[in-house]
Amino acid sequence: MPELPASVRVALWVTHAWSVGSSPARAVERALPDVDHTEGLVEQVGLWHDLGEGALLVALPGPGDLAGLPRCGPVAADAATVAGEALYVAGIGGMLVPTVSTYGSAGARGLRIDWMAHDADPVPPHRVEALELSQLERHLRRQLLESVTELDEIGGTPWSDDLSRDLVDERLGTDWALPDALPDRARRVIGLAGTVAVATELGLQASGAVTAAHDNARSAALRRLARECERTLADATNAACAQLAGWVPSR
Repeated sequence: MPELPASVRVALWVTHAWSVGSSPARAVERALPDVDHTEGLVEQVGLWHDLGEGALLVALPGPGDLAGLPRCGPVAADAATVAGEALYVAGIGGMLVPTVSTYGSAGARGLRIDWMAHDADPVPPHRVEALELSQLERHLRRQLLESVTELDEIGGTPWSDDLSRDLVDERLGTDWALPDALPDRARRVIGLAGTVAVATELGLQASGAVTAAHDNARSAALRRLARECERTLADATNAACAQLAGWVPSR
C-alpha cells in the first residue's frame, strides 16, 4: 500500500508528541509502523526538543528543485535530493536525511531507515507561519485541473488498468493514519496531495501511449503534477506542524 513519505509522517507525529508532552519514541513507532528499525532519529529529535524546538518540519526536494530545503552544504543538499525528503528544525537549524535499506535473510527481510544528521541554517519562523492551508488547497486543485486538461489534450489514458484505478480509489477519503489532533483542513490537503501523488506514480507505471513521443509528453505532464503534489504536501505538513506547535492558531 502506498504511504506518505516517512519524513512527512514523522514530522506530524513527533510535533504532535512534543505539543502534548508524550514520548517521541512512541510517536516514531506510530509514524513508521512499516519500518522494523530506525537509527539516529529518536536521539536527534529528542536533542532538538531539549534545545527548545517545538516543531519538526519537512522538505521534499527533487532534482533541480531545492525549494523548501533549508540552506545547507552541498553534501547535505545532494543527500536530501537523492532521498527525496528530509526533516529539519527552524530555530537552531539542523537536518536529518533518511536512507532506506533492508536486512535479514531471504524470506525474513526487515526494513530499516538510517537518519543522518547534517548542518543546516535556521529558517525564519515567519516563512512557515505564512503558509495558508486554504491557499495550498486552491493551488493544488487548480494544478490538478490544468494537468487533467493537458493530459486530455495529449490523449491516451493516464491510468489504463483497473488495478491502478482501484488503488487510487482505495486511497480517496482515507486519513493516511495521521494524528487525530490534526486540523481538518490540514488533513484534507495532505490527503489530497498524497492521493494525487499516488495517482501520478501509478500513471507513470501504466503506459497507455501509442507512440514514444506520446509517452514522453504524457510522462512529462504526470511528473510536473507529481512535483506540484510534493511541494504542496511539504508546505501543508509544515503548516499543520506550525498549528500543532501553537505557532499559529488552527484555521
